Amino acid sequence: MSLNKVQVSLSQNYSKYYIFMLFGLIVFEKLQRIKSALSSINFQFPAQKITINLSPSDLKKEGSHFDLIIALLIAIQKERFTCNDFFIFGELGLDGKVKKTNAIFPIILSLAAHMPNLRVLIPTELLSKVQQIPNIEAYGVETLHEALLFFKEKRFNTETPSDKQIFCENALEIEGKHYFYSTQFPLDFSDVLGQHRAKRAMLIAAAGMHNLLMEGSPGCGKSMSIKRLRYILPPQSIEEILESNAYQSLQEEDVELSPLRPFRSPHHTSSRPSIFGGGSSQSRAGEIALAHNGVLFFDEFPNFSKTVLESLREPLEDHRVLISRVNTKVSYATKFLFAAAQNPCPCGNLFSQSHECRCSEVEINRYKNRISEPIMDRIDLYIQMSEEHSKEQGLSSKEMFEQVLRAFVMQKKRGQNELNGKLDEHNTMRFCTLETKASESLEIAQSRFGLSQRSIHKVLRIARSIADLAQSEQILQEHLLEALSFRKR
Repeated sequence: MSLNKVQVSLSQNYSKYYIFMLFGLIVFEKLQRIKSALSSINFQFPAQKITINLSPSDLKKEGSHFDLIIALLIAIQKERFTCNDFFIFGELGLDGKVKKTNAIFPIILSLAAHMPNLRVLIPTELLSKVQQIPNIEAYGVETLHEALLFFKEKRFNTETPSDKQIFCENALEIEGKHYFYSTQFPLDFSDVLGQHRAKRAMLIAAAGMHNLLMEGSPGCGKSMSIKRLRYILPPQSIEEILESNAYQSLQEEDVELSPLRPFRSPHHTSSRPSIFGGGSSQSRAGEIALAHNGVLFFDEFPNFSKTVLESLREPLEDHRVLISRVNTKVSYATKFLFAAAQNPCPCGNLFSQSHECRCSEVEINRYKNRISEPIMDRIDLYIQMSEEHSKEQGLSSKEMFEQVLRAFVMQKKRGQNELNGKLDEHNTMRFCTLETKASESLEIAQSRFGLSQRSIHKVLRIARSIADLAQSEQILQEHLLEALSFRKR
């Protein structure tokens, strides 16, 4: 993480500004704004050269959130006090008012995720949002004059920071670390009638953050089920919550800190840059970065462009995407649960018992071949849904989440940093221990189905989640066989 440091120097010369940074065409506007704000508090500019340095100088600076710190350093140049651990953000109005910008909140979120016990001075209008962030001391100012007195009178040593606002009352402590979750289920699985196997797959996917693909006729409940998946996902640490919210804020979205994991569902006509990120002058986060720690849902999976589908390999395998441009190279974390839904054929009626399929075998094969084997190899759970007319509700979201919560506690107490679906090869073999019968069954399955090493690891991770749901320390044969039943044949 690159931090910008602001330095101001006054030296004997004619009164002029010199500014050293990559700042585009808005430097003059910034200097005039700072000068006007300083004049509003009757600051007398000395007959000296004012040099402003924003380091690192080779990194292009954008935004007006540097205004306040630059003005303060000019105004208190002759003051002497020790206060090196403050982060100061704010845009200045011509009248000296301190205003918020869209960039300030995501910057603070990013800092809070990597640096404990922060102290920040920010515009008062942002204070209520920043107060929700744990382990941070936030002070608010409305004017440049108020900010000046804050440091001149050393109020940072006497004032107490604003009272904290609890952003989440539901917390779970495991091995000294807190994890937060929501108990609200605005979309409930009890609305999905029947489809017990599909709901079981959803439960397993949520417990370990496993990727899944649902195939079935239109109206059988694929999208309905996946949209409810978000509310039964495991709790998050404060670092995960801050990271996800920082990505959301970068898109200039007005976010509130919430333990609810993100849910992104781009349309199948979306372009590659909108999904993976990009931009000609600056690299912006795409849908897969905004889905980090949450769910990325592709409805009508085969209808996405071939370029988009094949580009999914890297983020699904490495959990990171790199956006390279002439001026910038930005890497985003992409550790999400990938969920996809598709029809069994172009007309959608191949599995239907009440409607006739109008597609030829060639059309069906062409439709299914749009999803390549390398992409299918990164899908953990495959669910074939049938038309059901059951009126039985089955498990509710609350009941499913309670099972996910128990499985989550088992994973964390076992010492896992990652949930089962995101374990690497080494930790898969370390944590996914099989009983003797289960090990023998896996050898038979490997020989019969010709499983690759990646497929074996995938089956082991699913079986581990099934065992966790059953509160079993070891993976039993029944857990392994159920995991194998979710393979696409």
